[in-house]
Amino acid sequence: MAEIQVAIAGKDAVSATEKLLRIPGVSGNYQVWEEVKKEGVSATIAKIISVADENIAIGEEIRKWYVEYKENNSGKKVVKVLMVSQKGQKLLLEGATVEQIQQFLQ
Repeated sequence: MAEIQVAIAGKDAVSATEKLLRIPGVSGNYQVWEEVKKEGVSATIAKIISVADENIAIGEEIRKWYVEYKENNSGKKVVKVLMVSQKGQKLLLEGATVEQIQQFLQ
C-alpha cells in the first residue's frame, strides 16, 4: 500500500475530493485548506491509500475522474490536482496519462 496526498484546487474541490475517495480501491480522508479559500475557489488536501494490486483500475478511474472535473462537462470544475508520494515525488494530473498515474501509485 502507498499513501499519497492529493491537493485539489478549484470551485468544486470539496465535491471532487469526495468523489475521488469513493472510487473503488481508494480510501482515505480529506480536509479543506482554509488558507486558500477565496473568491469561490477552495482547496482540499486528501490522503489516499491505494492497494498495489489494483493500480491499473485505480489509475484509469482517477484519470476519468480528473477529466470529468477538469473539462467541466458536468458543470463541476477543478483548476489543479497534484499528487505527492510519501517519498516526495509529485505528479500534476494535467496532461498525465493513465500509465503515468499507474506508475505513480506503485
